[in-house]
Amino acid sequence: MKIVLALMLGLVTVLSTSAQGLKPPKETALDRFLRYAKIDTQSAEDQATVPSTKKQLNLANLLVKELKEIGAQNVRVSEFGIVYATVPGNLPDNSKVPVIGFISHMDTSPAVSGENVNVVIHKNYQGGDIVLPKDPTQIITVAGSPVLKELIGDDIITADGTTLLGSDDKSGIAEIMTMVDTFMQNPQLKHGTIAVAFTPDEEVGGGIDKFDVPGFGAKLAYTVDGESLGEISNETWSARTASVTFQGKSTHPGTAKGIMINSMYALSDYLSRFPHDMLPETTEGRVGFVHPYTGVADVEQSSVKVLLRDFDMSGLDAKEKLLRDMVAQTQAKFPAVKISIEVKENYKNMKEVLKNYPELTDNAIEAAKRAGVKPYMLAVRGGTDGSNLTFRGLPTPNLFTGGANFHGKLEFNSRGGLEKSTKTLINLVQIFAEKAKAAN
Repeated sequence: MKIVLALMLGLVTVLSTSAQGLKPPKETALDRFLRYAKIDTQSAEDQATVPSTKKQLNLANLLVKELKEIGAQNVRVSEFGIVYATVPGNLPDNSKVPVIGFISHMDTSPAVSGENVNVVIHKNYQGGDIVLPKDPTQIITVAGSPVLKELIGDDIITADGTTLLGSDDKSGIAEIMTMVDTFMQNPQLKHGTIAVAFTPDEEVGGGIDKFDVPGFGAKLAYTVDGESLGEISNETWSARTASVTFQGKSTHPGTAKGIMINSMYALSDYLSRFPHDMLPETTEGRVGFVHPYTGVADVEQSSVKVLLRDFDMSGLDAKEKLLRDMVAQTQAKFPAVKISIEVKENYKNMKEVLKNYPELTDNAIEAAKRAGVKPYMLAVRGGTDGSNLTFRGLPTPNLFTGGANFHGKLEFNSRGGLEKSTKTLINLVQIFAEKAKAAN
């Protein structure tokens, strides 16, 4: 009863503060997003360095400058381009509240250009498809993006049709920055210590491997990297990547009889064995897949890389066995071709750990509700930086940003999406403080 009463009093305090009105942040989340979106931070595949592109440092250095101006402490950028900062708590005893971390990534996908992004604001959206102005063939349809039906009257934010928008994940950055700004402007909002970080190379992998978990200082964290309003994720794929190599023998085709061994035929046979109902283009929901996504076809040596994805380890093991069985079948058909397969683990389903931290999702659900957002749990058909961090001792589910259609020219967010996501983060920090007070 004591805990329930304390929580009710905490909620009354929040509502009372809201009724009195807060001092607005120095900049809105939209204004910040518009500035960040114009900075090209596209990462690159298969690079040996972190960050994979130096241009990501342009945003990193700007964020360091802005964090210092807001009043954050211990602001720094690491040799790997990771930005870290701390917002000290303002409670009588901050040690009673766990340090909560918030993380978003600075890079944009290599899939579509992020250079010279021209942001377009479609004010007071009244429904219907949205034709992007610089390329009329790029149309955000209601049929393809039914979430638009929920955004009537909102201001929709897109690119002009020639680039991606960069909402993934500059929306998350803008929302975290605005949250920090709001707390610094309103010391009456009680909170524990907050850690924030902005990372490079999330889209290509590798950046999060350089993350300094002990130096970050958080006990629990959230990546702010999801899509539609209300989406909360504590579950991702378990993921492996297989590399299959086909070794043949090349010689001059004019004198090749009895000598040449063309590895491409074995590669073709192997690809033909993939079950149609296990491909990403034929699966959805909680059904995993195998996905041959890149390769080389040549006489001397051919190769293919295959993604293996499943929410359950048993399913992932079964998919690996399938690929190995397929190798054996192709090897039997092409005995002269030497075929090898190597499988590497990428990441595991973070729910294996997060199931032991239900307060992370419980508090996020409550925070979204207070922001006027209907929360829902979504198992991510992908991975997040939180997958890596969770298995390194920092439990990290993923929160929504309000965006949609990531990695393409039809990407969008909205003014309301940015604002409600920011309010959710502010509420979330306060909820942790409220519950810590109630427990003591």
